[in-house]
Amino acid sequence: MRFKTINKEELETMSFDDIAYIILNEKGKKMKTNDIFKIICDELNLGEKAFENQIADFFTLLATEKRFIQLEKGYWDLRINHTAEVSIKELENELDDDVSLEELEMEEDEEDSDDFYSAIDDIEDDEKDDDLKNLVIIDEGYEDDHDL
Repeated sequence: MRFKTINKEELETMSFDDIAYIILNEKGKKMKTNDIFKIICDELNLGEKAFENQIADFFTLLATEKRFIQLEKGYWDLRINHTAEVSIKELENELDDDVSLEELEMEEDEEDSDDFYSAIDDIEDDEKDDDLKNLVIIDEGYEDDHDL
């Protein structure tokens, strides 16, 4: 949909974020908040007063709408123009040639399980020691010699 081909009545029924989307899509480049909203206000004949009163709301609208992304220095663009692609092969190439990503994951799993079980053994050993600390061994002849 071309921005200039949309008639005023149709523009009036559209939300500001939808109009901003069309503007950014058609321009094909990043734009500042003020510039986008100025175009919208001009096309809808809202005037300078409406621009001043609603620019903050328009900024909030862009910030909360997932179709837009805020860039440096107050610029906005469409999020679809800024997708990040991560290649598994590139990540693997960054690792040592001898070590694959799968081997690293296996080593981490083994380390985690060893640490887990050794920690449990340590806790059980401590509990056994605590149970025996108040234990008193009484000799058979001790009862006869002493009043209990």
